[in-house]
Amino acid sequence: MGGWTRDGMRRATCLFEAAAWNYAVMPVCACGHQASFNPHGLWWHFHKRMWDDRLEPARGRFWCRKCSLHKRRRIRPLRLELVQQSQNDIELAFPPEREWKRAVSRFRS
Repeated sequence: MGGWTRDGMRRATCLFEAAAWNYAVMPVCACGHQASFNPHGLWWHFHKRMWDDRLEPARGRFWCRKCSLHKRRRIRPLRLELVQQSQNDIELAFPPEREWKRAVSRFRS
């Protein structure tokens, strides 16, 4: 679980780690469009659907709305970046507190 950068900082490898370490998830499209998502709701969205929450496979679940309007097909983002959370993050439904605590407990053990 998780990785480390050369300067000793934690590097999340999945959506759950991003949520546990309070990093927002920001898909970045080739057109330059980007939006940041609150990681807790995003993790819960993936968890409920039993989708792989590792960052690289998760990238395939995102698509650019601007590009889809112009090109009439879904364009996947180039990458997912982890950024500091803000009040402007897109919020999906948060996990029930019991589920979140259970997941954190498994993560810590």
